Amino acid sequence: MRFKVLAILAIFVGADVARAQETPQDWDIARDSGRRMVTAAIPVTTGLGLVVRCSRGSYEALIMGLPPQEGDTRRLEIAFGEHDLHPETWNVSVDPTIAVSSLPAPFARQLRQGGRMQIRVPNATPDGRAMRHVLDLPPSASAIDETLTACDRPLEDPRDALIEDVGPGGLPAGLVWAEAPRLSYPIGSRFTRAFVVLSCLTTREGELEQCVVEAEHPMGGYFGEAALRGAGRARLQVAGAPDQPLPVRRIVYRTNFQMARR
Repeated sequence: MRFKVLAILAIFVGADVARAQETPQDWDIARDSGRRMVTAAIPVTTGLGLVVRCSRGSYEALIMGLPPQEGDTRRLEIAFGEHDLHPETWNVSVDPTIAVSSLPAPFARQLRQGGRMQIRVPNATPDGRAMRHVLDLPPSASAIDETLTACDRPLEDPRDALIEDVGPGGLPAGLVWAEAPRLSYPIGSRFTRAFVVLSCLTTREGELEQCVVEAEHPMGGYFGEAALRGAGRARLQVAGAPDQPLPVRRIVYRTNFQMARR
C-alpha cells in the first residue's frame, strides 16, 4: 500500500521538474480506469506534495513529504488566504510522512480556489521546533473538480460552513451519545486496521441522517459501508436532558477498525 501511494507523487514530480519555477495553469490529473481512480496532484517547491483523489467512490486528500509521525493522528495548522492558522487533526497514513485529511472534500474545495496556503507542522524537528510552509497554489479550473465529480462530491457544499461548529470530539457542545455507533468488521477485508470519518446531520429525535463518508483509509476495504451501517444504529441526546428534542446540527466523527488478535 505504501508504494502505491508514493508512486502517485513520483509520476508528477518527474513531469514537473522542467517547469518547477513556473506557475502551472492547473493541477496535474491522472486517470486509472481499471482501478476507477482519478487523481489530481501538485508537488510544491518546499518539498511537500498535495494529492486529492477519488478511488471506487471513496475520496481522499493527502499531504506528502512531512516529517514522520508515529501514532494514528497528527496535528497540523492550516490557513488559506489571509485567515489565521487553524489547528486540525489529520490521520497518519501507512507511510508516516503522509497525512490523510479527515475532511478531504471540504479541503479539496478550498484547494481548488488556489492562492496562499500555510501549513505549520508542530514538533517538526528533533529538538521540537515547528516548521511552516507558505505556498502559492494555482487555482484548479478542472482537475480537482474532476476528482470531486468522480466521487459524486459537490463542487460547492453549504455544509462546509458548519464545520467550525463541530467540537474536538466530533459532537457539538451539549450533545452526547445515547447509543454510540456499533461497528462490525467488514467480512473479506484484507486490512487489519483502518479508520473512517463520517459527517451526518442530526434529527430532532436524535437519529443521524444524510451521513457521508468523508474519509476512509485504506480505501477498498469496505470500511465506509460498515461505518454507515453503524451510524444507522446510533442515537444522540441533549446532555442532561434525554427527552429534549435535538437541534439540527452537523456532526463529524471518526471510527477506528482494528482486527482482534487471536
